[in-house]
Amino acid sequence: MNAGTWHGHATTRAAVLVGCTALVLGLTGTGPAQAGGRGLGREVLPAGDGWASEGAGTTGGSAADAAHVHTVTTWAEFRQALADGGSAPKIIKVKGMIDAVSEGCDAFAAEGYDFQRYLADYDPAVWGHDTPVSGVQEELRAASAAVQDQAVKANVPANTTIVGVGRNSGILGGSLQIKGVDNVILRNLTVEAPIDCFPQWDPTDDNKTGAWNSEYDSVVVYGSTHVWIDHNTLTDGRYPDSSLPSYFGKVYQQHDGLLDVVRGADHVTVSWNSFEDHDKTMLIGNSDSAGSTDTGKLKVTLHHNRFEGIVERAPRVRFGQVDSYNNHFVVTKGQNYGYVFGIGASSQLYATDNALSLASGVSVGKALKKWNEAPLTAENNYVNGRLTDLIAVHNAEIPGETLQSGAGWTPTLRTRVDSPRAVPGIVDHRAGAGRLR
Repeated sequence: MNAGTWHGHATTRAAVLVGCTALVLGLTGTGPAQAGGRGLGREVLPAGDGWASEGAGTTGGSAADAAHVHTVTTWAEFRQALADGGSAPKIIKVKGMIDAVSEGCDAFAAEGYDFQRYLADYDPAVWGHDTPVSGVQEELRAASAAVQDQAVKANVPANTTIVGVGRNSGILGGSLQIKGVDNVILRNLTVEAPIDCFPQWDPTDDNKTGAWNSEYDSVVVYGSTHVWIDHNTLTDGRYPDSSLPSYFGKVYQQHDGLLDVVRGADHVTVSWNSFEDHDKTMLIGNSDSAGSTDTGKLKVTLHHNRFEGIVERAPRVRFGQVDSYNNHFVVTKGQNYGYVFGIGASSQLYATDNALSLASGVSVGKALKKWNEAPLTAENNYVNGRLTDLIAVHNAEIPGETLQSGAGWTPTLRTRVDSPRAVPGIVDHRAGAGRLR
């Protein structure tokens, strides 16, 4: 058996918010709280801090009683703590790096699945590019994938705060599913992206040249509301795409997204995180055809985040009113680079006061990528220390994708907006896990 290479409710929240005011004094964009303090799990999103502060705000598990405060050191303990007490307020403290796939890919493989046989059966020279794969090895691959799916996903209930203890705590290879719930906080976690042990070969993909398609986002916010994701580091870690092999002339892609916000999710604040070394980083709205669930929702704020080694989707937006300010985007020399902001169906992106640090020769125009006709606001952004009109440069460099200015709305839920010229120094020193102070 060879599984392939291992590369690896509103009133309650309002009351809590009032009661916890003292805990969040200074918890603004310029005054993060102490990571090592005993009260990290009791802290709540400050008023006015992005879309997740809308209405009653986001308090997570800050009201948890002693019986629902857990410290976990293993994946099994973590999942049990999530299940304990249903949607009663809970605080889960992750101590150290806990591994969702410590036994490796072979532990998930169905009897009879053989990756070398899979490659032989579906080699384009044998199978072609006209029909999706089927047959015994594809069925066994799917069965293996189903076992991994059950093992690596962790369902986060409503009214939950998950925090890392100290500077080096988090999750390896697990997928946090914030699905159909309200009021969740994730802070001070290092999250290494899950590896899909059993990607599917689709010979019909990519204009019938084929592609390997993978599952498992590090964090997915699916149909959920009031979510605060703050001071985390999300990365491919030990298994960057550069370490992945190629089969049939295509990279054996084992990663999906780092953070996706989809299917009618709403009121999300993403602040002071470090997104590192990943391809498909952040999707806000996952389908052009999802207007029935997504129109009027997908309201997300991104501020004081750092993106480095990111190929694309920082983020790619559909439908939502997305506010992106005071983020730092870094593209290094020789890096595989697609774009920063993806302008998708009915998106309403408001991107201002950001800093981009681009290596010599990197196209400024590619910072924006047009997928659909959707006006955006992109003002007071600085590239390599200089004020730059991203829309004008994009339109001059890529006239076939002319973008229109004017998102049609103005954010009101913002903390202090720093000068974009100061953003690299501020964000680089303070974004990510272990940097709350």
